[in-house]
Amino acid sequence: MIHEYIKNKRKEHPLHFTLLDPGKTSPEELINFATQTAASGTDGFLVGGSTDLSLEKVDAAVDIIKETTHLPVILFPTHASSVSGRADAIFFMSLLNSESRQFLVGEQIASARWVKKIGLEPLSMAYLVVEPGMAAGKVGQAQPLPRDNPDLVVSHALAGQYLGMSYIYLEAGSGASEPVPSEIIRAVRDEIDVFQIVGGGIKTPESASEVVRAGADIVVTGTLVETSEKLKEDMSNLIKAIHSG
Repeated sequence: MIHEYIKNKRKEHPLHFTLLDPGKTSPEELINFATQTAASGTDGFLVGGSTDLSLEKVDAAVDIIKETTHLPVILFPTHASSVSGRADAIFFMSLLNSESRQFLVGEQIASARWVKKIGLEPLSMAYLVVEPGMAAGKVGQAQPLPRDNPDLVVSHALAGQYLGMSYIYLEAGSGASEPVPSEIIRAVRDEIDVFQIVGGGIKTPESASEVVRAGADIVVTGTLVETSEKLKEDMSNLIKAIHSG
């Protein structure tokens, strides 16, 4: 059970998940990224990101990661059509600040019976896009939550918890210039009783430490993996900062 794995790991230290996007990376790059980040101490992998991912690409990516490492692989889907039965679990998420029914509940309804049939473990999650939001906000037709209004973000996070979701994800967006503000992370941590995930704009050990100190249980990085010229060194330093947080 991946939820139990996360719970037990969190008792030891905050977690780091590596986001890998099969739409941006070749099979050879996926092998390299998975090998290097696993050696650097990542606690698991998320697979997803691109809007036009085929099931074949997702299947292949999950297979590569599982053949390369022994770490959990969790789907991070945009559309129901790319839900792979080869993964260990799926973040079954609702984009609570989307203006589109599709991303609030439509894709979830479309995938629910398939998730049950293939035996994927659903990890229920409220996905909240915070300014600037980047592609995640545009694709999800979200109204990004303002960076200077912690109360509004807390209201969304509590709504997710009260709807029964076990994870709250604060997303600044892939490639964001800076992470979700610490004030927001801290305000959400003070009010919710479930896991808090933070991603987007986390590129240095210092920013990772700040996010963890503010209250993140899980930190997700993706762009750094794709762009780093010293991948193992950069990821080792960043993950060490998270684990010691």
